[in-house]
Amino acid sequence: MSKKVVTFGEIMLRLSPPEHQRFTQADSFEIVYGGGEANVAVSAANYGLDAAFVTKLPDNAIGDSAINELRRYGVDTNFIARGGDRIGIYYYEKGASVRPSKVIYDRAYSAIAEAKPGDIDWKGAFEGATWFHFTGITPALGEDVAKLTEEGCKVAKEMGLTVSCDLNYRKKLWTTEEAGKTMGELMKYVDVIVANEEDAEKVFGIKAAKTDVTSGELDMEGYKYVAKELKERFDLEIVTITLRESISASDNNWSAMLYDGNEYLFSKKYNLHIVDRVGGGDSFGGGLIYSLVSGYGHRDALEFAVAASALKHTIIGDANHVSVEEVNNLKDGDASGRVQR
Repeated sequence: MSKKVVTFGEIMLRLSPPEHQRFTQADSFEIVYGGGEANVAVSAANYGLDAAFVTKLPDNAIGDSAINELRRYGVDTNFIARGGDRIGIYYYEKGASVRPSKVIYDRAYSAIAEAKPGDIDWKGAFEGATWFHFTGITPALGEDVAKLTEEGCKVAKEMGLTVSCDLNYRKKLWTTEEAGKTMGELMKYVDVIVANEEDAEKVFGIKAAKTDVTSGELDMEGYKYVAKELKERFDLEIVTITLRESISASDNNWSAMLYDGNEYLFSKKYNLHIVDRVGGGDSFGGGLIYSLVSGYGHRDALEFAVAASALKHTIIGDANHVSVEEVNNLKDGDASGRVQR
């Protein structure tokens, strides 16, 4: 079986003050390139899969730099369309302790936001592939981008690919009503879904009872209900939900659940001291896709994905730079952090 994974979305330029400085303190910014689906592609490539990322980038040196960053980690960029005037930017201020992180977006009129159906050679990108992944961020960029996403999903299903989606609701991009309508249409193509504590409620109005994401209180029975509703409403094969208990900006408990229609699986829980939490959900998606494509059973796939994403919280930048061996070591119980010599 082919083990090629294709992801589609926006890669952005991230600008962050050094260390834990505030925007108002900074006189320089650290540069990182990243974005939900690009981060998944990097994870897949790190684990040894053939991974391709599809987007639209301006035909200039900044677009070239984003492509070079992907190539650096072994991601196929041959089907990235070129055109448009700019790459999206986001400014990220890292929180600490009781001070939350902050994100300011500058992504309007980016090349991908102005992309249209027909801009991507989907059949070429999907040749030899077995899996297609996108997130709810991408169709939120505009009506034409939503149509382009649906175009990709249709071709993927015609070519026999498994399709996964991370709901990734972003209130700064669209309303809950807009998200529900558009994502509801796209769900007809989706086989595997990734969501967090809020996504199902914000996008589809499916809420876990006795849960307050602000206080960090999570009720597992409530999430069984959410998973069952998602699976039955959209005829999904697998529903996964990442579960974050936020103690502070610096310390979280992290786990996940998987529902396949037969049983509800809950992973082990990791107590994380956070270096950089951006991309945590993406690294879960990357680990899940890798393990399912590689033939893992659902329990092992869930534990691999959670361990992979736990490790991501220790790594600066958007993407997860860990090996299969490192993930398996943590998955199998070695969370000591002892120096390896």
